[in-house]
Amino acid sequence: MTGRDARGALPAGLGDAVRATAEEIAAVLRGVADTSVPVPGSQWTVGEAAAHLAQANELMAELAAGQERRYGDGTPQSLAAANERALAEFDERAAEPLAGMIVAHADACLTAVERSVAGAGDVVTPLGPMSRAVLASYLLTHMLGHGYDLARALRRRHMVDRERVELSLPFLITAMPRVTDAAATARLTARYTIRLWGGSRFGVTFTDGAVTVTARPPDRPDCTILIEPVTFFLMALGRTDPYGAIARGRVFARGRKPWLAPRFPGLFKAP
Repeated sequence: MTGRDARGALPAGLGDAVRATAEEIAAVLRGVADTSVPVPGSQWTVGEAAAHLAQANELMAELAAGQERRYGDGTPQSLAAANERALAEFDERAAEPLAGMIVAHADACLTAVERSVAGAGDVVTPLGPMSRAVLASYLLTHMLGHGYDLARALRRRHMVDRERVELSLPFLITAMPRVTDAAATARLTARYTIRLWGGSRFGVTFTDGAVTVTARPPDRPDCTILIEPVTFFLMALGRTDPYGAIARGRVFARGRKPWLAPRFPGLFKAP
């Protein structure tokens, strides 16, 4: 644990991971002359994705500092609309200045978290109320997702790894009940255990469509999904296909109802 992590009561390594990820994204961007390159699987260009990251990091810094900001209502449609409005009002697309903004706003968010008063209440984020420590995990998760996209677009090494996936879990576990697909989960009753290879595990229980996510797995899961951590992260953010991951041996299922495993990713709709 670094001194900064300790003072801000963040999980060990989270502050360092946020700063390192911001710097690595900036390194991917710096020196890029043409930011009109399309991002694979997205309607955005590199310049638009980087601009979105800069804006999102600034938003999270303001939330961490206690400012109130409305940004959609948490649904994928409203968040997409808010993103497009924000991009339309912000015309910077050059790599160098955006790289600097991404780093500066990530640092500002952590500084605000570290300076917050012990026991301070939750902040209201685009995905609902959460503690500042979970907000920092949200910041990391969001940067990793878009950093992965930018690295792919520019043919650079991405920055998603096992340790950072573990640090993203506080946010992912908090957000999962808020991003369920009501149509996909209607009338579903099932108990899942999710186990990351060599790492954390948690439980996801559906009861007639209602979902509960717990740090402790259920006692008698219907389906246990064993999954490689980076694959889990990319699948959770809609960056990889579950059937391809199964075919590559990155996902295994066991339990009384292993056939529930391929269905699991489709129960959620990443914003």
